[in-house]
Amino acid sequence: LQKELLKYKQEARNLQGIKDALQQRLIQQDAAVLQLKQELLRANMGKEELHNQNVDLQRKVEERSRLLAEYKKELCQKDRHLQQHQTKLDEMLRQLSEASYQQVDLERELEHKEALLAHCMKREAEE
Repeated sequence: LQKELLKYKQEARNLQGIKDALQQRLIQQDAAVLQLKQELLRANMGKEELHNQNVDLQRKVEERSRLLAEYKKELCQKDRHLQQHQTKLDEMLRQLSEASYQQVDLERELEHKEALLAHCMKREAEE
């Protein structure tokens, strides 16, 4: 019985050693799982932050696109106004050019008539 008792005690010690080793391994695995959970939480927080930044950037891009469309619309309107004013300016320059030609013609006619008048006055003075 004593031999059997010693055998069972030895077996109990071996089992206790295995149990302690397994508990130690379980503690290590629990610590590793906890660390992995923390890393996963950090990764999820980073992912969420990146998602929020992405949403914010998309909103900014949409806002800039809207502003760009408005600026293009305004630019088209200003181009139309500029073309209208350019047409008016071209017409006024054409009229000014015509008036200038008329002025030159009138000045020539005036010079001719002044010359005729001077010639007539000179003839009258001679007579």
